[in-house]
Amino acid sequence: MSFDADAFKAFERAGWNRQAAGYRTVSWDSTRLGLGPVLDAAGVAAGMDVLDVATGPGYGAAMAAGRGANATGVDFAAAMVEEARRNFPEAGFREGDAEALPFEDGSFDAVTCSFGMLHFARPERAVAEAFRVLRPGGRHAFSAWCTADRVAHFGMFRRAVAAHGDPHAGGIPEGPEMFRFSDPEECEHVLRAAGFRDTRVEEMAVRRRVTPEALVEGLRHATVRSRALLDAQTPEARAAIEAAILSDARAMAGPDGVLDLSLPAVLASGAKQ
Repeated sequence: MSFDADAFKAFERAGWNRQAAGYRTVSWDSTRLGLGPVLDAAGVAAGMDVLDVATGPGYGAAMAAGRGANATGVDFAAAMVEEARRNFPEAGFREGDAEALPFEDGSFDAVTCSFGMLHFARPERAVAEAFRVLRPGGRHAFSAWCTADRVAHFGMFRRAVAAHGDPHAGGIPEGPEMFRFSDPEECEHVLRAAGFRDTRVEEMAVRRRVTPEALVEGLRHATVRSRALLDAQTPEARAAIEAAILSDARAMAGPDGVLDLSLPAVLASGAKQ
């Protein structure tokens, strides 16, 4: 797909700056469940110098610091960096672009990126930058959601927009395929093209327990593209979309009124030899 990468990057940066405070309130319970395997795949352990790319509110860097690592988180949204510093003083954070990392060659023993690949305008550059800043023997690991038909809340959102709104509402620039790295072969290809060896790609199971009401509220602070698409709808369409998602979610909830959502993801890693 051909698109203006710089325009997409500016769109993402502006969106994350707007959503920084609200995003943490709706993402921690699900995102953290996928962080442990990413850190494991990168071999994060005590005493290592670890970089968490697209750190957002700082989850990955904080968990690496919790393992005793010297952890640094980097994000291109200044508001996200402020959130991370405020919430996780045990790690270091700085503003920076995943596609042009502000670090010297061979600065880190491990580089992680949890669910950041779909937000990069040029993901190949981000993986190449991870390779550059790694020391020989270090590992890079990243995760990406599986396709929308398998990740419950993505599927509910897309069905509701298709039925009650405009999936092509204006104001959203063209960008990379959101689920490109749901494909293990794409993960393998981008790692090897950057120079990584001993590559490993597997699926990991992430589950989230959430009330239907909290799920709908989370859409208001969700990823930049989904939030922008929701905001671009007419007030009537947006209300209908949210009502449809709430109805679906309530139908899926257990006897306790809580959903047990399946959120499978792809986990990919490689070593710099």
